Order: sequence, then structure tokens, then C-alpha cells
Amino acid sequence: MEFVAPRSWADALAARAEHPGCTPIAGGTDVMVDLNFDRHRPDVLLDLTKVPELREWSRTGDGGVRMGAAVTYTRVMTELGDLAPGLAMASRTVGSPQIRARGTVGGNVGSASPAGDCHPVLLAVGASVEVESAARGARSIPVAEFFTGVKTSALETDELIAAIHLPPAAGPQQFAKVGTRNAMVIAVTSFGLALHPDRRGVGAAIGSAAPTPRHASAAEEFAAGALEWDTRNPLTDEVAAEFGRLVADAASPIDDVRGTAGYRRHALSVLGRRALTWAWSDHRRAA
Repeated sequence: MEFVAPRSWADALAARAEHPGCTPIAGGTDVMVDLNFDRHRPDVLLDLTKVPELREWSRTGDGGVRMGAAVTYTRVMTELGDLAPGLAMASRTVGSPQIRARGTVGGNVGSASPAGDCHPVLLAVGASVEVESAARGARSIPVAEFFTGVKTSALETDELIAAIHLPPAAGPQQFAKVGTRNAMVIAVTSFGLALHPDRRGVGAAIGSAAPTPRHASAAEEFAAGALEWDTRNPLTDEVAAEFGRLVADAASPIDDVRGTAGYRRHALSVLGRRALTWAWSDHRRAA
């Protein structure tokens, strides 16, 4: 196995072009598991840990965030809690402190696992993925279009993920997942929510309950019309329950060692109901 360690973004893109079948590695929290269990043995390992551009984040002109692909979960928690509250919540549930200090949001997105903890929040907030190749330059892919199947994505073989773009957080955000414990566990199922009071919209997305993370579109449309944006009246039990039901309906889960399809649907209905209740309560308190 050849090991390539570029020290700049330009060199990383050049190495990717030279070795289109290479496996990029940053935190290594997914790649090393596959290597250790001999599930994947790439000819070339592309180490991105020495590329400084990937470790930077900045505010964008509209008040959002451009977050380099190698920004770790720990930094999301400590530096971006106010700007990306839902993503910070998801980051707190990832692995152990050691894993959060090494693991990266870009790596989580790049692995394209249906159970990726960051994915439901990124879908709910309407994030996009900035990718680049040496030959064709940069392009932006909406997160909703990035995941194409189980551990497959729209990323071309000569492209690398440069950054994740997060729009401004206009309202409360939530993340919740079900597992055998809060962290150090792959989610049985997960849910991300974002309220967008500026446009009277709701973002809702599920994880680990379909071949890809996906929007709960019917739940989004229902909540956007049912929430009393002008008066901020309390959320009724009926609205919360119907929202949870529609969240569960968005899933197409399977039975596996972590849970049954029926359990996943039930859990999503509970997570959806609770997340909307928490987020709406936060919105009312902010009035």
C-alpha cells in the first residue's frame, strides 16, 4: 500500500488526480476500521491531515459557515455551537472524546453511511458540499443530492471534499438518535430538525432508516403549515403526534442486528414528536 501525504490543497488534488482509486483519510474513524478488519485494502492511502486549508472554517457573507472538511467534531462543539447548534448536538453523540478529537465532518459525509450522525442535521438545515478536482475545478452539491446509495455518493473519482457550507441558523435546531447508549454506538435511527422562521419552513430528516439519509418531506410540509408562526402558541399534542407519524412514514428501514424495521419506525415517530416539541419551545422562549 502506497501512502501519500500532501501538504497543500493543490497537492492533494494533484495526488487525487494521479491516483483516482485512492482512499482519502483524515480522522480515520471509518477507514481504519475497514483496514483493521481487512474489509478494504486500497492501493493508495491519501492522508489529508497535513493540508491546512481543510482545517479552517469561516463566516460567509450571508452569515452562514464554510467549514473545511477536516474540522473535527470537537471543534464543531467548542467553536460552532452558536452558529451550527444542530450539528454541535450531533457531534456530541459521536464516539468517545478521543474519536471526536480526530473524526471530521467531511469524513462523515464522504463515507456516505446511512447511519452517519451528521447527515440528518445537514439535510434539515439545507447544507451543501463543496467538492473539487484538479481538472474541472470546484462545484457545489446540495446534501440532499450528495448521497446516492448505501455508502455511495455523487463524488467523482478525481474529486475531494473541500468544505461543508451551512446556511445561517435562523431558528432552533435539534438532533436526536436512538442507540444502546448516547455515544460510542452506531445509531439504530436518528433525526435532525431545523426551524426556519424567516421563511416559515421546517427542515426534517432521518438517518439509519433507509438506504440513504433523507428528508421527511411530508412532515416538513405539514409542520410548516400547522405551526402558529405569528402567535407562537404552544404546540398541540395533535400536531406533534401527526408530525411524528409523518416522520416515521418517510422511512424505509430494514431488520438488522441493531433493530427491527418496526422499531425504527416507532422510534422515529417518538424522536420527531420530541424534537419538534423541544424546538418549538425554544422558538417561543426566544420571542
